[in-house]
Amino acid sequence: MRVCGLMSGTSLDGLDIAIVDFSYEEGNIKNELIYFVTMPYDDELLQELHKLMDPAAPLHLVSTMNMYLGERYADSIMEALQVAGISLETVDLISSHGQTIWHEPSVEPHCSYARPNTMQIGDIAVLAERLGKTVIGDFRTRDMAAGGQGAPLVPFADQVLFQSGTVGRVLLNIGGIANMTVLPRIGSEEPIVAYDTGPGNMVIDACVAKLTGGKSSFDKDGELAKGGTVDNGWLDHLMGHEYFAAPAPKSTGRELFGATFVETFWTEGDEHGLSSVDKIATATMLTAKTIATEILRYIQSHDVKEVIVSGGGVHNRTLLGFLKVQLPEDLKLLTTSDLGIDADAKEALVFALLGYLGIHKMPNSLPAATGAGKATIMGKIAWGG
Repeated sequence: MRVCGLMSGTSLDGLDIAIVDFSYEEGNIKNELIYFVTMPYDDELLQELHKLMDPAAPLHLVSTMNMYLGERYADSIMEALQVAGISLETVDLISSHGQTIWHEPSVEPHCSYARPNTMQIGDIAVLAERLGKTVIGDFRTRDMAAGGQGAPLVPFADQVLFQSGTVGRVLLNIGGIANMTVLPRIGSEEPIVAYDTGPGNMVIDACVAKLTGGKSSFDKDGELAKGGTVDNGWLDHLMGHEYFAAPAPKSTGRELFGATFVETFWTEGDEHGLSSVDKIATATMLTAKTIATEILRYIQSHDVKEVIVSGGGVHNRTLLGFLKVQLPEDLKLLTTSDLGIDADAKEALVFALLGYLGIHKMPNSLPAATGAGKATIMGKIAWGG
């Protein structure tokens, strides 16, 4: 089966498209990445999406963007297939994560209607109608219905794709939010552990946007952070955020580390007398230290010998440098590209895999990661034709 996997993460840097061929042989799922591309969002769309991250965003803006993104995704797929020289007729299934605009895995019981909830937009019915292909999407809600947090979902695929018979591994994805999967070696009695560690690129990107007046949305190669100085005293204060002390499983997003957090962060940086690049350096170290702190919890119990990184953060040399110095010297720091899977393509490939399993009515969730009471078959379907 040929599956087109779509992923747009909390970094809002564009739509990742992966064309993946899957086969099922003797109980093993085989995959081959045929093509991958990121279709960047233009500045106007980016601004509109940022507006929707505000809890006070008008409902009609959310609703209309839901339909628009379905159209946009369809157009992007057609453009990508044309560039790749791949016929739409050869695609059997489209599997779309959608664009997360709200994720609230736990709620205060302030009223009888409050429930854990999540919302990803980019209507799959529009996508199916435009392309005439069956589409599976809206994965997270089924896990929430089973008592889980609806995130992180990537750990299920991490186990399928990367668990080793000889060493323990940490699969680390640094997108807008950073998440990790701790994989004991096959046969170990230790459980798989997975959760969001906290901000990945999100706070760094927002600080860069503030510094440049929106002209740049990320720290290319970590050059800005490289020129700054980390304020370790302030960093210790930032590490006291309640999320970092919360037990796993846990997940987070812009609700905790978005615009409100960044405004406070920027103001506190001013109060500490920091320059803009010092703030970016400190934000970068915050990401690195929160990740390293969590990895260190499992090195002995899970015999972790390798940390394998994917996501946009792999391109931030300063971030990876900060991370490396906080981990044991004998711990290998690799990327998924070193193991044959493009580090940028990984999440789109993962959602292609989740869709492949879902359409075949096979469980595609990992309760150990999400906290659900049972494994489920995630994904709603809009039939093609």
